[in-house]
Amino acid sequence: MDAINLKNYFFYFASFVVIIAGMKMASQVVVILFLAIFISSIFSSVLNLLQRKHFPKIVSYFLLLLIVIALGFMFAYVINISLKDFLTNLPIYEDKLKNLILNTIHFAQGYGLEIDKAKIMETLNFGSFFGLTTNIIGSISAFLSKFLLVIIGVAFILAESKSFQTKLRVIFRNNAKKLEHFNLFSFNIQKYFVVKTFTSFLTGFIVTIMLTFFNVDYPILWGVIAMLFNFVPVVGSIIASIPAILLALMNLDIFSAIWVIVLYMVINISISNILEPKLMGRELGLSPLVIFFSLIFWGYILGIVGMFLAVPITMTLKIAFDSNTSTHWLGILMSNLSRKREKKKEV
Repeated sequence: MDAINLKNYFFYFASFVVIIAGMKMASQVVVILFLAIFISSIFSSVLNLLQRKHFPKIVSYFLLLLIVIALGFMFAYVINISLKDFLTNLPIYEDKLKNLILNTIHFAQGYGLEIDKAKIMETLNFGSFFGLTTNIIGSISAFLSKFLLVIIGVAFILAESKSFQTKLRVIFRNNAKKLEHFNLFSFNIQKYFVVKTFTSFLTGFIVTIMLTFFNVDYPILWGVIAMLFNFVPVVGSIIASIPAILLALMNLDIFSAIWVIVLYMVINISISNILEPKLMGRELGLSPLVIFFSLIFWGYILGIVGMFLAVPITMTLKIAFDSNTSTHWLGILMSNLSRKREKKKEV
């Protein structure tokens, strides 16, 4: 019996390795497929809402499709235009950053600190830093150029949404419990994506307003980056804030730059740690350990876009596990279940 179980485990592990290897090889296609599914899950709830309000199905469908197309082209346009301008001014920003570091060293030396200025300037590779920034933005820009394929995928998925429900009822006509599990899974997925998209948009909008107020260069670009990186928990908000904070330090006075840093922290903490858990429900939270390894894993499999999709994909798996009694224990292992909340449940 143990030998049979061991063979089964080897079979599952081998299947997992083959699937992951296949996903990595076909990462360009997989990314487009995943994005089309995730975007469709967001807009399908809006489509259902419009139809409940007695909007004609064809009108609701084309209205949502136009919104997706408009948003996609708007993001692509903003990032491409801002990136070209940013690359043009890159040598100016590099010189300003060097001057900022030199002034900081002189300030520290004024208080008696011994600092090897030449060694620090040699160690800091400004070209690599700005190259990393432009590569990240360039990767996003290159991906948005393929957004037409995502839009086509979204169009077909939304068109099939109603017939898919009918197919599910036929498949599970003899097993109402499985249909109930699938409906619970679909509801939680839609809830997660709608809330996450709303909080990400809110983050980007507030960041854009804040940077515009302080006259930081490219406020719309950094707002879009903040919105996209909000899907990458913990490190995402830090990475998204670095370019804007550096521009604030280079172009503004020290007090304004400090205000930018503080407001970035307030915006991200209040939305990600206060508003988002309230709207989403803490039962949908992931363990920080699971988040960390999902970022590494999906980033390796799907590239930089995989880091944006890491938490949505992992959350989808968790919700799928939670929706079935036989795999509920896996959902608990992946969840952010604190000891305090566990005691509260016992009481």
